Amino acid sequence: MNRKYIYPILIIIVSIGFYYFEGYLETKEDNSVIPGNEKNTSSFYYLPTSTTGSVIIHNHYSLSYSEKHEQAEWVAYELKSEHLSKNEFKRPYFEIDRKVRSTSADWRNYKKSGYDRGHLCPAGDRRFSYDAFEETFKTSNVSPQNHEFNSGIWNRLEQKIRYWAKRYDGVYVITGGVLSDDLKSIGYEAVSVPKYFYKIVYDHSETDPKIIAFLLPHQDAQKPLQSFVVSVDKLEELTGIDFFAKLDDQIEARIEQSATTKGWKF
Repeated sequence: MNRKYIYPILIIIVSIGFYYFEGYLETKEDNSVIPGNEKNTSSFYYLPTSTTGSVIIHNHYSLSYSEKHEQAEWVAYELKSEHLSKNEFKRPYFEIDRKVRSTSADWRNYKKSGYDRGHLCPAGDRRFSYDAFEETFKTSNVSPQNHEFNSGIWNRLEQKIRYWAKRYDGVYVITGGVLSDDLKSIGYEAVSVPKYFYKIVYDHSETDPKIIAFLLPHQDAQKPLQSFVVSVDKLEELTGIDFFAKLDDQIEARIEQSATTKGWKF
């Protein structure tokens, strides 16, 4: 064969090889984000349903990403008592989440927007290792938050959940913004600004399982946290998410309709 044809043919063969190899890697990575492909631990057993079909499993939390709103509709993780740490790590830069098929929103959307990049899985809940801490700085784990809200009642609730994690030897947390069609947005990728944020805390102890849920207006608030307690059923109405689909139906019905603070030490 004429030498002048050999090199172009080799280049084509190598290019095709890389194309299929990359496809193989993407398929392997996609296997980790398909609902139902979860490990058999409580952290995965309690995953909510996804209205978007885009569930991302990270090492230290999981999420369901909404491309429409460029943020997670929920983030879920287990906060064990042994996770609680006062380690002080250098704050890393925010990075896009490449496990999201379209990648998560760029951090620059928040620049000069007037809103904080509010963590959903708090960095303070993941100080037990630098890798866990750094992982919370993916932009799929943040939502636009008013600074007074972020540093105020949202921070108070995060601290209270750490207190419960220690007191009850671990809790399971689900959190996010209430995403709807009527929200304002920021940045060139139109990141939605929720009007409300929620947190659900589940103490899944075998002897006395209990649950408490909060719905917080996205504004500065000085009221006690107890003022914002709602039922999980209420949050499911607002979000369209089934938060505890895998629980026994009787247990699910009982704890999801409750809007009480009974059993929770404030």
